[in-house]
Amino acid sequence: MVGQDDGRSKAFKTAWFDRAARKAGIQDRELAIAIRQAVQGQIEDLGGGVYKKRVQRSQFRSIILAKGRVNWVFVYLFAKQDRSNISAAELSAFRKLADLYGAKSDTDIQAELDAGELMEVFDDDETQVQQ
Repeated sequence: MVGQDDGRSKAFKTAWFDRAARKAGIQDRELAIAIRQAVQGQIEDLGGGVYKKRVQRSQFRSIILAKGRVNWVFVYLFAKQDRSNISAAELSAFRKLADLYGAKSDTDIQAELDAGELMEVFDDDETQVQQ
């Protein structure tokens, strides 16, 4: 299983991902579902805390970082019609970024939330996604 239901898992998206998702018409509800599926193992593991998950009826691919599987962070989105996958160089960079996110404390995450660099993913009822 990809994730572990320890009650501490949270889902976030970067500001860049939020803009790309809004442009693509992808709402938090769909991202919340994607994270629940990821925790159940329904995700492609690219190694090093980097995962690929289909969203919006498989029209888009999202890159999610989850080193330690506590904080799931949506960082990149691309249309399947535009490209088939990320490059080896991008994967390497995402793995380094996953290491950085994996080392962040709750205080670090809160600072990024306060700065608008990260946003929490919410369900339709505006409740935070927690596993």
